[in-house]
Amino acid sequence: MRVTQLLIPTTKETPNDATLMSHIYLIRGGFIGGVGSGLYNFLPLGKRVLDKIRNVVKEELDRAGCQEVSLGFVTPASLWQESGRYEKYGKELLRFKDRKNNDFVLGPTHEEMMVNLVKQSVKSYKALPLNLYQINLKFRDEIRPRFGLMRGREFLMKDGYSFHSSEADMKREFALMEETYKKIFTRLGLEFRVVEADSGAIGGSGSKEFMVLAQSGEDTIAVCDECEYGANIEAAVRAPKKCGVAPPEADFAKFYTPETTTIEELSRFFKVDPFYLIKCVAKKALYDDGVSKVVLFALRGSEMLQEVKACNAVDANELVELSEEELAQSGLIAGFMGPIGLPDSIKLVLDEMLRDGNHLICGANEREYHQIGVDLSGFEGLYKDIASVQEGDSCLHCGGALRYTKGIEVGHIFQLGTRYSEPLKAEYLDENGKAKPFVMGTYGIGVSRLLAAIIEQHHDEKGCIWTKESAPFALEIIVSNTKDEQQSALAEEIYTALRSKGVEVLLDDRSERFGFKMKDFELIGVPSALIIGKNIEEGKVELVKRDGLVSELLDLSNIVERVMERL
Repeated sequence: MRVTQLLIPTTKETPNDATLMSHIYLIRGGFIGGVGSGLYNFLPLGKRVLDKIRNVVKEELDRAGCQEVSLGFVTPASLWQESGRYEKYGKELLRFKDRKNNDFVLGPTHEEMMVNLVKQSVKSYKALPLNLYQINLKFRDEIRPRFGLMRGREFLMKDGYSFHSSEADMKREFALMEETYKKIFTRLGLEFRVVEADSGAIGGSGSKEFMVLAQSGEDTIAVCDECEYGANIEAAVRAPKKCGVAPPEADFAKFYTPETTTIEELSRFFKVDPFYLIKCVAKKALYDDGVSKVVLFALRGSEMLQEVKACNAVDANELVELSEEELAQSGLIAGFMGPIGLPDSIKLVLDEMLRDGNHLICGANEREYHQIGVDLSGFEGLYKDIASVQEGDSCLHCGGALRYTKGIEVGHIFQLGTRYSEPLKAEYLDENGKAKPFVMGTYGIGVSRLLAAIIEQHHDEKGCIWTKESAPFALEIIVSNTKDEQQSALAEEIYTALRSKGVEVLLDDRSERFGFKMKDFELIGVPSALIIGKNIEEGKVELVKRDGLVSELLDLSNIVERVMERL
């Protein structure tokens, strides 16, 4: 392709709303163009990169035995209502009516549609297992679209769904997809971690995320450098913690604690480590059909409540703060709440670290009073892991120290079980002719997001540095002076020869200054540039690697073979 024939509207101007380097460079390099909040057009260069990434995804999935389909972008709302997600998904699900007043949604994901397809097509266990996928447009009505392709409203996504006759076979496919995803992201030249994750609105019994490591990532992940363990902060676990400080010895009693409402104040008042205090956090849990319930979450004073874990512990759609009026109506007193003697209307959830705990201090559910000498041995209640993992905590698997890092989620796989097949009545006949629900897995990759993720991990102060598999072209030929007939003729000769050998080449044949063309090369990020300049008088041309801008002179004899060797 010749630059003079290609639409590449490069610019020096940084978009006003762009903060991430991927957003800045994709706009400045003429890869994408904004058309609305969270909505982008893919220009020729961007479409080439998108297709390259899509092809890598498709090749590895097809190699793993998956089959590609294409589902409708518009989904009947009735399918989402049957699965129970119509209300739970929230305002990110764009709902609308057609001219006949029928309800539809723009699918952010297609579990319901794929289940419906298989329900209509597969009747017997003999057709299982089955893994179907699509690489198609999705829409999620983000409340605050930002960061360009990283968090847009419209995006290209690969979503795959597997159907099985047993839990064991689903887990086998889940493991196969994990390995397949590793191959995809490795081919794309990405440094990533596979982490344990929360299943969120998708549901299911277990899930893993694939995180591209980048300090610009929105997700905080806990990782262990001693082993391969990693987890999204919403799902991270750690080894049980102990306190090196002796516990406070006291008989059970109510103690006057005036104006002592925080963990810090309580720790100073009793001169005890926060580990032996019980922190209580009250929230209002929201459910379908406007149902809500006040929940008290109790954990050690040294810990922080992890809200996603807490929300999952009570199977709520969302947790929100209680107003002072709602708190008072519930019989709770801020700063003096405790797990003992709660009103029956309040649901109690205790962190696992409190199980059988003793020598504790907690609120007495009475203003200005706390209880000391609290012993929870044998205390019955709902115990769940609701605490955030903190840096320095010990890894559950090897005992190494956990640390935080940032990541960009580019893939997510789920063990769904019968989460969708049961409510949608998607069944097959087993060996005995008995109807059973499909056991499912689902597997997603943010294809358009990968453009941004690659740039976040591969760029410098001059522009993009595309990896080999994602680059729009393998090589750019830059003619230093297009008015020099010898330079132009040589460039044309090499360009034609390389193209005939299947090399994707971009020829910058513009009559612009050499420095201008070099800046565009650095911005666009093609892996290598062959510069045809004055060196041809000495029988040489210059090859520049975009990564590090390292250059070398190549002899013109057998130049095509020399270039192909370098590529």
